[in-house]
Amino acid sequence: MAKGTIESYRKAAEQGGVDAQYSLALFYSIGEGVPKNATEALKWYRKAAEQGHAKAQNNLVWIYANGEGVTRNYAEAVRWYREAAEQGDTGAQYSLAWMYAHGEGVPENAAEAVKWYRKAAEQGLAVAQYNLAKMYRRGEGVPKNKIKAYLWYSLAKAQGHEDAKHNLKILKDAMTKQQIAQVQALTSKCWESELKDCG
Repeated sequence: MAKGTIESYRKAAEQGGVDAQYSLALFYSIGEGVPKNATEALKWYRKAAEQGHAKAQNNLVWIYANGEGVTRNYAEAVRWYREAAEQGDTGAQYSLAWMYAHGEGVPENAAEAVKWYRKAAEQGLAVAQYNLAKMYRRGEGVPKNKIKAYLWYSLAKAQGHEDAKHNLKILKDAMTKQQIAQVQALTSKCWESELKDCG
C-alpha cells in the first residue's frame, strides 16, 4: 500500500473518522503499509470502538482475551463484547452468552447467558438458537420447557444445524401429540413475527 494512502487514512483518523480509525488499526495489526505495531493498532481500535464501531469493539475483545500486545484482561474483553452486543452484533451477543454460560471472564450466570443467546437467536444465528434450546431443555437460566426447546431446535435445524436435528428427534420422542401441536402453532407465530415472538 502506498505511503500516501496510509497518510490519508491517518489524517481522516486523526479528524475522528471512525472507519479510517478502524482501517488504520487493521494496517498496524497486520503490518500492511506500516510496520506491525500492536500498540498503535490498540490505540486506533480503541478510538473507533469508543465511537461505537462494532468490528473495532470485537477486535479489542480478541486483543484483551488473548493478551495480544497487552496484558490479558477478561474484564476489558467482556466490556467490549457487551458494547458490540448491545449494538446488535450477533457474534458478540453469542460470545457474551457463551462466556456467561461457562463462567469465562465473568461469573457464571445462566440467566444472562439465556438473555444474550435469545438476542442472537432472534437475529437468526443457528448456533445461538441451538444453545437457547439446550437451556430450555435443561432448565438453565429459564424454567424447563420442552415446547420452547423444541421450537428453538426446530429453528436451528431449519438452518442445517446437525446437532439440533439429533436433539430434536430425541425431544420429539419424549413429547405428547398435544405438545407437538402446540409447538407447531408457536413456530408459525414465531416465523410470522420474524423470530421476535418466539418466547
